[in-house]
Amino acid sequence: MVEARARISLIRGAPKTIRVDNGPEFISKALDSWAYENGVTLDFSRPGKPTDNAFVESFNGLLRDDCLNAHWFLSITAARAKIEA
Repeated sequence: MVEARARISLIRGAPKTIRVDNGPEFISKALDSWAYENGVTLDFSRPGKPTDNAFVESFNGLLRDDCLNAHWFLSITAARAKIEA
């Protein structure tokens, strides 16, 4: 996994800032360490304030309603194919 992240950063460059919420996947030491090592600022939204990130919250809701709740995926490959379609 670390190799893939390093490869992506080399190809595309690391972003300057990543806006994240306070979910467990975004407060991990691994993400914090990666961000520090790559000069990326983690911009945390305020707890309980989804309006801080309205665009992403709206997208996630539409994706869940239109795709994830409407289909049963048997593998990650099947999920990727359906989402890409």
